[in-house]
Amino acid sequence: MRTEPEESKLADLPANDEVPAPKPVRGMPFGWFWPMFAGAALALVLRLVFSGGPGQPFSAMLGSFVYFAPAACGAVTVYLAERIERRSWGYYLWAPWVATALFVGGTLMVFIEGIICAAFIVPLFAVMGSVGGLAMGIVCRITNWPKPALYSVALVPLLLGGIEPQWPNPDQFSNTSRTLFIAAPAERVWHELNAARDIRPSEVGDAWAYRVGVPMPVSGVTVDTPEGRVRQVQWQKNVHFDEVVTEWQPNHLLKWRFRFTPDSFPAGALDDHVMIGGQYFDLRDATYTLTPRDGGTELRVAVSWRLSTRFNWYADPVMQFLLGDASENILRFYKARSEATGAVAG
Repeated sequence: MRTEPEESKLADLPANDEVPAPKPVRGMPFGWFWPMFAGAALALVLRLVFSGGPGQPFSAMLGSFVYFAPAACGAVTVYLAERIERRSWGYYLWAPWVATALFVGGTLMVFIEGIICAAFIVPLFAVMGSVGGLAMGIVCRITNWPKPALYSVALVPLLLGGIEPQWPNPDQFSNTSRTLFIAAPAERVWHELNAARDIRPSEVGDAWAYRVGVPMPVSGVTVDTPEGRVRQVQWQKNVHFDEVVTEWQPNHLLKWRFRFTPDSFPAGALDDHVMIGGQYFDLRDATYTLTPRDGGTELRVAVSWRLSTRFNWYADPVMQFLLGDASENILRFYKARSEATGAVAG
């Protein structure tokens, strides 16, 4: 026999006898953020593991790190987010972008990465992070084994990082050129090419390479040595190297090959694992051509370089942009110096 209170409770139930679902419990503060933070943390651990020198196992320039570390970052982000609730396809794409950005920011904060590499690797990391996130999202939706898949994604860079240095890197040789008209005679332009002294940051600082941390030039002077003419170059941060002249036609053509020594770049002057003249990147030569025109001189510069990475397809357009922009900048420098010298002489 039911008591009156029990009958009153039953009267309050819905007509179909279904008990209403409980309200969801509010998650932890910033719960939306912690999967991204966890993905970034895993990638940062991988970066600490990949601290080997150039050509050594577990170098940060290996394809096994550049491709699979951000992919693992995106996969971890999506896996942990899916454990909370089902996410959208758009989430699988954009959440890894945030995670990889946090990862790159973390490498800068703990001083294991330089601003030069960080600035240009972010787009590639974002794409690979989205690939990893999308793959994990598909696994979570259509299979019952997301955790083994996650372990596999995290282990792949560790397995490949130990054996990849045994495989030769592909070499890619490229070049770029720029041309600018200078309202000055070829003799004056030629002089400035071979006696660029006391270069001020305001004269060259607009180039993107210098904006992201490449040391700015201080001087470039051609001198006679027992081996022939050599253009001796000084940059900021005590960077120094030679440009050995290979073709010399006064007022018409100047060509040199770059020569770097072990002490050309002091520690901290550039990102150590992408040193110019090193295993992964090298400047080869530069050619300046002077052509007389009405009212002045047409100055053309051509620069060539070598890339030797597993991601040349990505690195080469970056170098095309950086060296093309730097070439335009240095031509404007010679234009300003040559025309200013002419105005003073006049």
